[in-house]
Amino acid sequence: MQADLAKLAIEARDLRYAWPGKPLTIDIPQLDIARGERVFLKGPSGSGKSTLLGLLGGVLAPQSGTVRVLGTDLAPLSGAARDRFRGDNIGFIFQMFNLLPYLGVLENVMLPLQFSTARAARIAGGDPISEARRLLAAIGLGSDDLLRRPVTELSIGQQQRVAAARALLGSPGIIVADEPTSALDHDSREDFLSLLMSECRSQGSTLLFVSHDTSLGYLFDRTLSLLDINQVRS
Repeated sequence: MQADLAKLAIEARDLRYAWPGKPLTIDIPQLDIARGERVFLKGPSGSGKSTLLGLLGGVLAPQSGTVRVLGTDLAPLSGAARDRFRGDNIGFIFQMFNLLPYLGVLENVMLPLQFSTARAARIAGGDPISEARRLLAAIGLGSDDLLRRPVTELSIGQQQRVAAARALLGSPGIIVADEPTSALDHDSREDFLSLLMSECRSQGSTLLFVSHDTSLGYLFDRTLSLLDINQVRS
């Protein structure tokens, strides 16, 4: 059993969650995602995808059930300890990117290192600026001109790539992407995903990509439907 657990990036059992005063949103008997796996989680708007991500990332605490992430049971951890664990081990790419407009491109990418010494320690050679530049170059933002621009002057696609580089910096074990391609056309989405998966593969990171756009599912190792794994029925 321990050998099997060691292979899992995410293990959830009997996971249940309801927002205050609302009926159950999440009721998932079992969810396993292997380390290094690239998983596409689909579901219509309002089906609980973002709520599930909050539970798996330790942002939310379930009413019942267990969540183990990279072998760590999140339930016994305090809120502050869950925040530290998330900062050390999970890189998030948000739908609206959440870049800080008063910081430049490199500063936005390096922001996670201010909150996680573990991520800083994982950078080969101990040079975060060089690693941030490498990541930006790997996803097509390597020019000095772009690096000098305020993030507010970047295109939507460029801002998305900055957000991806920020999530990848310091090789977190899990990358969680919550509808990050909704503002892009189909070809741009595929190009972005190809770059993201390539970098996850080279770092050995697990990728959990959440979207309602089912046309992207074929690019992943496995597709999960939230409507299939979640026992809540509207």
